Amino acid sequence: MSASCRVVAISRSLGAGGEEAGRLAARELGFRYADEEIIVRAAKAAGVSPEKVSQAEMTPGLVARVLEGMARHAVTPEGWAAAPLVIRPETDNYEALIRRVIIETAREGDVVMVAHGASIPLAAMSDVLRVLVTASPDVRAERLAGGAGLSAAEARKAVRGSVRRRRERRCVTPTGSAASSCAAFTR
Repeated sequence: MSASCRVVAISRSLGAGGEEAGRLAARELGFRYADEEIIVRAAKAAGVSPEKVSQAEMTPGLVARVLEGMARHAVTPEGWAAAPLVIRPETDNYEALIRRVIIETAREGDVVMVAHGASIPLAAMSDVLRVLVTASPDVRAERLAGGAGLSAAEARKAVRGSVRRRRERRCVTPTGSAASSCAAFTR
């Protein structure tokens, strides 16, 4: 790794071992490890519980997203959508706060950040090493079954669900506009 690299941003697939890789990298580099710290700092800034902020990172199910979309736009009798009826939900504010905390944490330097989409807001920074930790679905399910106390069937279902949620997640560029390819912006 280059001597000018002061931040490692690790994205990971569920069960791939990204947290362990992040802790090991932080220890070997003499950097601090930041995972839950991101949520805790964002929650403190917002004056809410970490659980409330962490909900912003959860991808809602299809039905919830369809209903939310319907609530945001009135449909005329002709079938055209009129102006939005509601403002963006508070989770969007928490997501922006998480991004701000990620950038602040990166500016402090000497840190390994795991998850929280850290690679996205840090994409334009030159002193960031972006890493994706993944494994085959079978290996990931096996690790989950062993480490999380899930049955093999539950672990396979969790891995499939995480793949689906990753695909469904809205990808944005560091400036907040829609990304043309989600592959470039993993979370």
